[in-house]
Amino acid sequence: MVYELPKLPYDYNSLEPFMDEATVIIHHTKHHQIYTDKLNAAIKGTQLESKNIIDVLSEPYSIPKELRAPVMNFGGGYVNHNLFWEILRPNPNPEANPNIPIGEAAEEINTNFGSFQQFKEKFSAEALSLFGSGWTWLAYNPLTKKLEIISTPNQDTPLMDGKSSLLTIDVWEHAYYLKYQNRRADFITAFWNIVNWDKVNELLQEATKK
Repeated sequence: MVYELPKLPYDYNSLEPFMDEATVIIHHTKHHQIYTDKLNAAIKGTQLESKNIIDVLSEPYSIPKELRAPVMNFGGGYVNHNLFWEILRPNPNPEANPNIPIGEAAEEINTNFGSFQQFKEKFSAEALSLFGSGWTWLAYNPLTKKLEIISTPNQDTPLMDGKSSLLTIDVWEHAYYLKYQNRRADFITAFWNIVNWDKVNELLQEATKK
């Protein structure tokens, strides 16, 4: 299987003013493209070439040892970015359309975290405190049947622990440095204006049916 860089479901300037066009272009066409290309190079001519990368990452210790590091790094980068772009909403207008969870996602967030505001505070604090590069996630744990806020370093993904990814923020500096420089906290605050809660709700419904 040859992986391709997915086309964004919106224009590069559609996340303004919360995520600037220049950052989105570089993040998508440079960083995401590199992960895509290096994933293809890592699996070329191996037994993993015929498998779906999501299935591969779901069983990381079944990956041949000599391929494990590059496949987890580049496959994780490919999959993580795919989700990141999907859970962002274009043309945000928070004043006219407050950005809050809907449906089952709203119910589960209230049940697991007390309220949406408490969830935001906990998620934001987790993302702000993550040392170095990585991701913060809202994930569904099929064993406990509960939502969890977790962080992963580098390009690791909740898939590697058997969990379903519902929402994520990329806190590698390339995700925000052009607009926010070293102000990760400002980027995290802005992020809440562009979350696509319709997609989060859809992913939660899929996860609970597995």
